[in-house]
Formats: sequence, structure tokens, C-alpha cells
Amino acid sequence: MIFAIDAPRNFSLWYTIYSHGWCSLKPFNIDKETAVLTMVVQPSPGNIIPVQLSELNRKQIRVQIPGKKSVSSHEKKTIESTVKTCLRLTEDYSTFYAEGKQYKQFHWVRKWGAGRLLRAPSVFEDVVKMICTTNCSWGLTTSMVNNFCAKLGTEYDEGKYSFPTPEAIAGCTEKYIRKEIRAGYRSPYILELSKRIVANDIDIESWRSSTLPSGELFDEVRSVKGLGPYAAGNILKLLGRYDYLGIDSWCRKQFRDIHKKKKVSDKFIERYYQPFGKWKGLFFWLELTKDWYDKKFPF
Repeated sequence: MIFAIDAPRNFSLWYTIYSHGWCSLKPFNIDKETAVLTMVVQPSPGNIIPVQLSELNRKQIRVQIPGKKSVSSHEKKTIESTVKTCLRLTEDYSTFYAEGKQYKQFHWVRKWGAGRLLRAPSVFEDVVKMICTTNCSWGLTTSMVNNFCAKLGTEYDEGKYSFPTPEAIAGCTEKYIRKEIRAGYRSPYILELSKRIVANDIDIESWRSSTLPSGELFDEVRSVKGLGPYAAGNILKLLGRYDYLGIDSWCRKQFRDIHKKKKVSDKFIERYYQPFGKWKGLFFWLELTKDWYDKKFPF
């Protein structure tokens, strides 16, 4: 089954997919030969549908559901909604592009259709993956996410698995997560979060539609154990809030290299981007990753 989803102005599918490292973490999968991103959509528990996305033209995204000639109206609606959510298709970036026009170093952003950051179908998946990026190499992050999918996800095709549900993780012991997922000190944090979600003690999915001021939402995200300032700042970006930078060691090095500084403090970096107001976290990230946009597949 094949259909199209309309894209907004100033949208680039591949610059959105490669906006950060999520596209290389399961269950996302990129086929570089065909330029297709595969993601999974779950219209209902246990019903896992792989969806392939590619560029039909600048104004439309091609959506293909391999192995199916048709889907129900509910399934199609869920697929459309999930794709729009992950690619941020319904978000308005007009004020962001207007802000960028004021700064010569960011004139490229609107022209290239950059700015949208790929996110997972659920906040839970985004949060667990973000915890898996803390204090480790990208290789270790990839390994942990792969283990979560392969050992606790649901197999939907031979050797291919969905991201695990909170229930699947909550049913594990901390020892299992440490040994089988190799999540180290992150294990109790991810386990506690999963148990809180299952017990209806916290509703992190509501964060995407929250009307709280960004500062209050940041504090709510920070209340989850394992989400420090770096992780919480980046979670807010995936929620459509760019008031925080989310600085880590890689960001510090990139900033130093770009601005030819031998040493800078986080406070210095914060002051540098302060003029960009509510969009500062996004301008920060785009400046650090500008060289990625010279290539179709930067990593």
C-alpha cells in the first residue's frame, strides 16, 4: 500500500531525518541505497506495522506499507498521525525562520528546510533513548537501544523488533536490565520510570501537549530520575520547546572548534545564544551540526 502525506513549506525529509542521531537507533532503520527510512507504527497493542518513508517531492512524503495491499481506516489514520508526529509536520516554524533571517550565519536554515528534529512515536521512547545517551559513547548508546528492542520489544519481522513498552520493561528486574541490556547505572532510572508509568503515577505522553511554561515543564521533566539538565534540555527540544541548550561534552567541543576557542564555560555558551530567545536551543544545535547538511547521509 502506498499513499502520500503533504509536507509544509520549507520542509526537507532528509534534513529532518538526519537532524540528530535518532535515525540510527532502532527501531528506525535507514536504507541508504534506496534513501528510505523505516519506522514502526502500533495502531493497537500487538499490531505493529512497518512503514517506509521516502521523498516523493518537496511537497509530499511517500508512505509505503510493505507486504500489505490495504489497511483499515483506523490503521491509516494512526500511521498518518504518527508520521506527522515524528517528522514534526504540524508544527509552525514561521517565527523561527523569521528570527533566522536576522542573522547572516543562519540564512541557510530556511533555504535548506532545516530545523525540525526527528522524534520517536512516543515520549517514553524518546526519554529512554535520551537516558541511554548520558555519560557514554554513541556506540554504547546504540548497543543499549539495540538490546532493549531485541530482548524486550516485539518481533514483527524476522530479526526486527519494536521498541519495548513500559509494561515490558517494568516486568524486569534491575539485575536483568544491567546484565542483558548493559544499561549500567541507568538501569534503576529506566526501571523506575517504567513502573511509574504502568502504575499511572506519571503521564509523560502528555508532555507533548502540555501548556505549562517551558520553565515549569523543564522542572517536571527534571523530576524524572536520570534526567539531568543535559537530558531534560534535549527532551524539551523534542517536545517543541527550545528554551534550553542541553550541553554535553560533544557540544562543548563543537562550539570551541567552530568559534576557535581553547576553552569556554557552559555559562559563556549560554550567554552567546541568549539573544535567540525561545529558539536558542534550536539555533545552538543547528550551528553545531551545520556541516552535516553538506551530505545526504552525514553518518
